[in-house]
Amino acid sequence: MTASLLGRLAALSAPTARRGGPAPAPEVLADRPDGTVVRSGRTVAKAHAPDADPHDLAARLRIAAHPLLHGILLPPLPVTAPDGFLAFTDDGRALTRWPYGDPVPPDEPDAAPWEDAARLLARLHTVDPRQLPGPVPPMRGPAKAARALARLRTALAPADGPRSGTDSLPAAAAAVERAWALLPPWARDAAPPPRAATLCHGDLHLGQLVRHPATDGPWLLIDIDDLGTGDGSWDLARPAAWFATGLLAPDLWTRFLAAYRAAGGPAVRPSGDPWPELEIPARALTVQTAALAVAKAATASRPLDEVEEAVVGACARMTSLPDQLAPARPDVG
Repeated sequence: MTASLLGRLAALSAPTARRGGPAPAPEVLADRPDGTVVRSGRTVAKAHAPDADPHDLAARLRIAAHPLLHGILLPPLPVTAPDGFLAFTDDGRALTRWPYGDPVPPDEPDAAPWEDAARLLARLHTVDPRQLPGPVPPMRGPAKAARALARLRTALAPADGPRSGTDSLPAAAAAVERAWALLPPWARDAAPPPRAATLCHGDLHLGQLVRHPATDGPWLLIDIDDLGTGDGSWDLARPAAWFATGLLAPDLWTRFLAAYRAAGGPAVRPSGDPWPELEIPARALTVQTAALAVAKAATASRPLDEVEEAVVGACARMTSLPDQLAPARPDVG
């Protein structure tokens, strides 16, 4: 992050940080290629990915501010007028403002709000996109999976010389590529999804939840960069994939799925085996996760860690058992 970007984000977040007196010093909450977030008191400012489409982002912001999404999505704060939610840097990078909310504590896994996340998803999935300001853009989940594969291929491109600790990465990358090739075109962002009428978050994980008002407010979904119409099962796919690869305890998965169904979530059948709906997106999210893991390991010239090995192993299983991600899954009636 450049000093000029930090200054712009600090200035954008400062006006409502505190009434009277000096604003608190800005705090960088995240600084990644796809987004930089700076907090000043009770307000945060975000610089979105440099390649973010401003028209789609503006539509997503209008949706997040719409009354039908109150209590589901954290609403944006205006930056130019009561209904103006976007500002831009001199080089065209999109900036937004948001209320600050407390994130999920990373060191308290047992307190993770899985049921709250499931209920929020169910409510999101039952919002009628036709009642929202449009045009509603497509959900970007499959596009992010395709970008993860592109990143993997770039990271594993022939280097000028050998890199220590990476001898096993070509084989891991090959397993990921084979699993990717087994996915249907829509899951690889090569065709429209067969079910595309649901309003989806597009990138659901526990980092996309905050309490607002901070400390004791209700949980809300954040990060609308991938919001749009698509197959709602994609939003359940990451926890499903974690469960299938052994990274999420069966009881947590059971609680999550049961809460989604109890809240009327339409992405899976109301009872019985949910995997006919979840199989393809769960495989796609597993491949995406594995692709990013191998790419990061290659960039850092290190071997895969235990968790990364697990998701790559799941990709290898897909090629030998293409109809299922894991051999056994408990049902939730």
